[in-house]
Amino acid sequence: MQKKERQKKDDKTQQQKAKFNEAEPDRPMDVSGDHAEEPSDGPGDTDALAEQLESTREEIRSLQSQLEEANDKFLRLFSEFDNYRKRVTRERIELTKTAAEGVITALLPVLDDLERASATAARKGGGEAGEEGIVLIYNKFKSVLKQKGVEEIPSVGEEFDTDYHEAITHMPAESEKEKGKIKEEVQKGYLLNGKVIRYARVVVAN
Repeated sequence: MQKKERQKKDDKTQQQKAKFNEAEPDRPMDVSGDHAEEPSDGPGDTDALAEQLESTREEIRSLQSQLEEANDKFLRLFSEFDNYRKRVTRERIELTKTAAEGVITALLPVLDDLERASATAARKGGGEAGEEGIVLIYNKFKSVLKQKGVEEIPSVGEEFDTDYHEAITHMPAESEKEKGKIKEEVQKGYLLNGKVIRYARVVVAN
């Protein structure tokens, strides 16, 4: 009796297997009951990749902007430094040219005295040794100052120029041509390497 019941159960199981195979012949029978999930390439994955790409592009644009800003700051800083270097160099050259300005300016009254003494000796024309010595000293002194860059400012007969001349008084002009011109020089003016160290004091015709 038990053998018959067991045989019936086996036959029933075989029939169920046969029916399953007929329904899905190419599909293996899942004995475990678990179904594996296959990877999906749906719209969600594409959107995620697009967002990641846009984020990367945005980061690149931000880095490019920071690079341009840093480069602009560097160029401005370099330009400012170059201007500073040129200004310092120019000031150093000017300082070298006029380093002795104070000493030379202090010596100008001595030059004035020597000039007057030389002019007096030349008017006398006596040919005395003392007078000739004064003329020699005056000429040598002028020569040394010239070597150091000292020049006289032209005055008599020149147009009055406030950059070089100082008018201490005026006098009537004898003609239209003489108006605005210097008639007399009261005190010589001097330049040191092109810079005025003493203005020429003059009388101007009006």
